[in-house]
Amino acid sequence: MKNSAILLISCPDRKGEVATIADFVFRHNGNILHADEHADEESGLFLMRVEFDPRDFDIDLADFGKYFSPVAEAFNMKWRLAQSSLRQRMIILVSKYDHCLVDLLYRHKSGELACDIPLIISNHADNQAIADFYKIPYAIVPVNRDNKSQAEAKIQALIDEQKPDFMVLARYMQILSNEFVNRYPQRIINIHHSFLPAFVGARPYHQAFERGVKLIGATSHYVTEVLDDGPIIEQDVVRVSHRDTVEDLIRKGRDLEKVVLSRAVRWHVENRVLLYGNKTVVF
Repeated sequence: MKNSAILLISCPDRKGEVATIADFVFRHNGNILHADEHADEESGLFLMRVEFDPRDFDIDLADFGKYFSPVAEAFNMKWRLAQSSLRQRMIILVSKYDHCLVDLLYRHKSGELACDIPLIISNHADNQAIADFYKIPYAIVPVNRDNKSQAEAKIQALIDEQKPDFMVLARYMQILSNEFVNRYPQRIINIHHSFLPAFVGARPYHQAFERGVKLIGATSHYVTEVLDDGPIIEQDVVRVSHRDTVEDLIRKGRDLEKVVLSRAVRWHVENRVLLYGNKTVVF
């Protein structure tokens, strides 16, 4: 795997920011590989992703902040430095539906998702064989109306034991508590089977069928306290018609769900997502 350094920045939009960042990398003998930027006129916010080759960089990346802080303070920057060679740890939560899980595991095995998967957590035993095939530990934590808080506490203990960088809800059909979500801000990625903000909550394909829509979609987003309302990472749609049944919508939608989720996960792993307000910029 290539070893690149990735600098993610958000700050008030001012003149000279791009030139100053590029000059900093140049002066310390770094070679910029990719640079993407976005200025949001409405909020006056500037966002940037700079990926550079650190082979000849004359600063130890562990000490990057000590040298970059004067630049950051001058422009009131919020920033984060990541390294492509440091693999993130991802825990997957899933219920009975297996299409998103299988797609993620295949892409991981093929090398498309450059991360580690130390654990799969489910409230059902249905996907145990899939986890066994990919040689990934599979923890079953049953959930019902009477034990939701205890089950969530057990899930939280499993997560804390593995110390993942982020979690993915691959059609995990349980609503997580606000306390759980707030414990992992911007670290839980969900796939919702509709084109948000349309048809939030349960049975969105049935809602779409009843409305006679001509397009259905899927949305991957970060999880927040408000159900299906977190910052959107990726979406896609497919055309449907009056001839399609609810079952047809579900079948077509599943193809969208797995592709949309895998894109969002890959972009998160590659440090391409910057959040501001309830929005994202994906570079």
